[in-house]
Amino acid sequence: MGLLDHIWLGIVTVFTADPMFSILGLPISTTIVMVILGFLGGIFVGATPGIGGPFAMAISLPILISIFGFNPDALLPVLGFLVGIMKGSTIGGAVPAILFNTPGTPDSLMTTLDGYPMTKKGKPGKALRIAHFSSVSGDTFSDIVLITCAPFLAILVEKFLDFPEKAALIILSLAFVSAVVGANVWKGLVAAFLGMFMAYIGTGEDGYSRLSLGNDDLAGGFPLISAVLGVLIIGEVFKALEEMWREMRETAAITNIEATGDQKLRLSDIRRILPFIGISASIGTMVGALPGIGSTLAATLGYATGRKVYKGDTPFGEGAPEGIAATEAANSAVAGANLIPVLSLGIPGNVSAVFILLATETISGFNPGPAVFRLVPDQINQEMVYAFGLFTAMIFANGLNWTFGGVFMRWMGVMVKIPKQRLLPIVLLLTLTAIYVQQTSMFAVYVTLGFGLLGYVMRKLRISVLPFVIAFILANNLEEAMRQAFAVTGADPWFLFASPISITFIALAVVVVIFFARNQKDLS
Repeated sequence: MGLLDHIWLGIVTVFTADPMFSILGLPISTTIVMVILGFLGGIFVGATPGIGGPFAMAISLPILISIFGFNPDALLPVLGFLVGIMKGSTIGGAVPAILFNTPGTPDSLMTTLDGYPMTKKGKPGKALRIAHFSSVSGDTFSDIVLITCAPFLAILVEKFLDFPEKAALIILSLAFVSAVVGANVWKGLVAAFLGMFMAYIGTGEDGYSRLSLGNDDLAGGFPLISAVLGVLIIGEVFKALEEMWREMRETAAITNIEATGDQKLRLSDIRRILPFIGISASIGTMVGALPGIGSTLAATLGYATGRKVYKGDTPFGEGAPEGIAATEAANSAVAGANLIPVLSLGIPGNVSAVFILLATETISGFNPGPAVFRLVPDQINQEMVYAFGLFTAMIFANGLNWTFGGVFMRWMGVMVKIPKQRLLPIVLLLTLTAIYVQQTSMFAVYVTLGFGLLGYVMRKLRISVLPFVIAFILANNLEEAMRQAFAVTGADPWFLFASPISITFIALAVVVVIFFARNQKDLS
């Protein structure tokens, strides 16, 4: 059995195995139905601030396994539903970021920088269409790379990035984000260090509680979802409520945004944003192939790179369509590429990939790793069939994104007409409800409100919240990488300078901070 035979078997399995019903005599398989249901659910949770794709995948997985069981026949329907959620939430996540300046996930925060200014200028429909086109383009490009390169690309990445290099790469990422995002490099560094400090409260890698002041709740650390959504969403809600209160005092009225002018995505618009989509999709794919890095870094790097090559009239951060394109193409390109290390090495690329891996480990018949793509003479490698079945489900979900996703984006434009005095309490309630449902703890709700207050103060002091969020997310990965690097190098305190690659990453981190700090000084 050759490679083409396995590809064909994977396609046939997805479209014909275990039909649920038929339309005009054409059988509709359970896997296809589950992809559609997951896609619709992903759009909904992506467009709802405070929920997001990973949260929906976490809730869905145990329910799906209880319905379909643990046998190999359950694998593709369960994976199809999870893939549908992952794909649908990638386009849905841009909706609250563009219309309401309330990102549901850290990577969609970058979309607010130009998406919400476009909404305030009366172009919410155009901003949503740009986000949709860029997101699906980046996702499709990433899937093509996944399908063609999964057997060997992740192995090459893993070969050249050991623990010291991974630690140095995370340090470079934090330095880059702190220097590029926001108007002040030093405020960005302060935000990043504050995020790391908050993340290190609680139990560390050594199993001992630290900085908890003897409090049992703090001994486990701050819940990630509470801290991130508190700073991103609750902080923005507090700021918006204050602005609404001031506006009512000064004008005795609340101004609502009205859509004006052309809202369509024209061919000229596509020509403008295509170069930025291409650059960011490549960045997102490369970042997605790196285990444990994720879409937040991809969105940041894509946006920063786009801003460097941009020559237009409207600056990035003031409603440039290219800024939306750069961000959405980058973070969506991670969706496919993050399965490269999953299928080739059994290592998750980001949070969504964790649940894909967990499903394969829970359901029998598929063990991600190099053996998945191994051809055996005169035999069928069933794991390879499942792998190409998964690829087929992803391509089908992309087709849904190109068609129904575009319709959804056009419908979402009407949400901007919701009065702020009604919208803000709804966003606040949804976010706190999502936190409580996931954590089932009032402590998590209090933490969310506390971090929301912190996010509000940071905004008042004009400190970008993105370095804080990314540092909070990457802090534990950095600690783990540094501890492992320290161990594998024989307790060498200079392990960050043990290889040319790690030295290059550290040097680039220093250069980035100095370069942007000097430019900032020159502009002041």
